[in-house]
Amino acid sequence: MTQPSTLSVGLDVHQDAMAVASVVQDHGAEVVSLGTSGTRPCDLDQLIRRLPSKRPHLVVVYEAGPCGAWLSRDLTHQGHVCWVVAPSLIPQKPGDRVTTHRRDAIQLARLMRSGDLTPVDVPTVADDAMRDLGRAREEAIRDLKTAKFRLKAFRLRQDIRDTGRATWGPAHLRWLSEVGGPTPAQPMVFQAYVRAVTAHPARLQRLAQALHEQVNTWRLQPVVEARQSRRGVQCTVAVTLVAALGDLTRVDHPRQLMSALGLIPSASSSGDRRRQGGLTKAGNTHARRALVEGAWASRDPAQVSRPLPWRLETLPTPRQEISWQAHVRLCQRERRLIGRGKHPNHVVVAIARERSALIWAMAREVPLTPETETVERPEAVGPRC
Repeated sequence: MTQPSTLSVGLDVHQDAMAVASVVQDHGAEVVSLGTSGTRPCDLDQLIRRLPSKRPHLVVVYEAGPCGAWLSRDLTHQGHVCWVVAPSLIPQKPGDRVTTHRRDAIQLARLMRSGDLTPVDVPTVADDAMRDLGRAREEAIRDLKTAKFRLKAFRLRQDIRDTGRATWGPAHLRWLSEVGGPTPAQPMVFQAYVRAVTAHPARLQRLAQALHEQVNTWRLQPVVEARQSRRGVQCTVAVTLVAALGDLTRVDHPRQLMSALGLIPSASSSGDRRRQGGLTKAGNTHARRALVEGAWASRDPAQVSRPLPWRLETLPTPRQEISWQAHVRLCQRERRLIGRGKHPNHVVVAIARERSALIWAMAREVPLTPETETVERPEAVGPRC
């Protein structure tokens, strides 16, 4: 009697330890809990040796979380199959309210055997670095807005009025440096808020400059250049979008990309009744926000703005013609939807959904730079044994 050739291993991964469970491919086979294991490379090697032998095909699965994708890269480098699954797409029983590390690992192993899990794309080290750089820039923008709101709130509480406009330019900052208060504590707090406002722009500029420099050596740089052929999509937005989506050649149809971005309406059907709700808003928030921001440019008439020819001069002439035809079509679609009385926000989302299909088609036609990086963990992280 031959033994099943596939062994599904579920991991509940945390920073220093992970729960392990395994199950063979036989229907009705019992899921076996293997206890806990460390997360260092030597612990992974020991875990692989602890698994039942005579299983030539090993499939490991764990949830995507704050620990990142280094475990998937390590296991893939060793020749094993490793899935990173989306936590929001893991089936759960409504009445099951007990959650432990052991139960989560057993559930992942069982669902992996039944084929009910949906894997997410694991970015390469270079793609993950560009994604982190773009997110760090977005966090700097949010921190700058938060610092300005705090300073404005403090002025409002203390009835400090400005006769000019709050442009945050040199004149406005000089006026802020001269503001006092009735007590010694209030000027200290006020100047601390002012220093926070003045420190974030320099941080934002450094991150934006690094983003523009790193994209020149990125393997997806041709896709970034092609993406900038659309009006409303400059280098920063293009890099953020491409880094969030990754290599789109893995997607078979643009509808899959729209669904992954959460740009499709939710639906609730029962019998003859069919009802559509708001957007699912699933998937990558950064990519969806960048798409919607770029879609607002379709509200203006189709024309070539001043910065656009500079971005188009490096592209082939056929690709420039396709970009112009797509822009004309999107502007016409936006006017038709507005003429039918649709809300502007709904129209922008519809344009963003169609732009995602254009990005998918563009990514399949643009040749990529050959990958030269290794899948091993960077040495900067330090030894884990």
